[in-house]
Amino acid sequence: MNQENSNRRDVTALLDRVRSGDNTASDQLLSLVYTELRGLAGAVFMGQGSDHTLQPTALVHEAYLKLVGHFDRLDSRKHFFVLAGKAMRQVLADHARGNNAEKRGGNRRQVTLDTNLDSISPSCVDLVSLDECLQRLADLNPRHAKVVDLRIFSGFSVEETAEILELSPRSIKADWAMAKAWLRRELDSAD
Repeated sequence: MNQENSNRRDVTALLDRVRSGDNTASDQLLSLVYTELRGLAGAVFMGQGSDHTLQPTALVHEAYLKLVGHFDRLDSRKHFFVLAGKAMRQVLADHARGNNAEKRGGNRRQVTLDTNLDSISPSCVDLVSLDECLQRLADLNPRHAKVVDLRIFSGFSVEETAEILELSPRSIKADWAMAKAWLRRELDSAD
């Protein structure tokens, strides 16, 4: 058995223990998934300066805290990372909104989304605008929005995304291309 399969089973087993009321399993779960979560968070901030008020480590911890109350609903490693990606997106958007409020609606914080996944844009993306666009996309085409969340914020490959959504990789590639084009257009028009 390889390390990846072992990790998947360990995460799923720890989620089972959390659902059973084992109070130590949550801490063990964080230890097991921390490196992977940190990698996802680091990818979001790749290429950015060190002047961000929210750093990847803080993003991981805040996202994990958002997840803690929902462990009883998680049934697998993939399900965990789907929700972890959504939690990271929410934390980033909330943080950006908070910064905007402090600046009284002034310039929004721009970050480069570089996830090594054929990123949406090499240019800076306003996280609040991205979150708003993803919410609109979810209203128009929920599947496309799920693909974006899974690819960017959960770090899943085309194949993993296809497995999670029970679609073919070809369908995911088409959805990904359409969603990126739509997001580029929406984000460009927001500038």
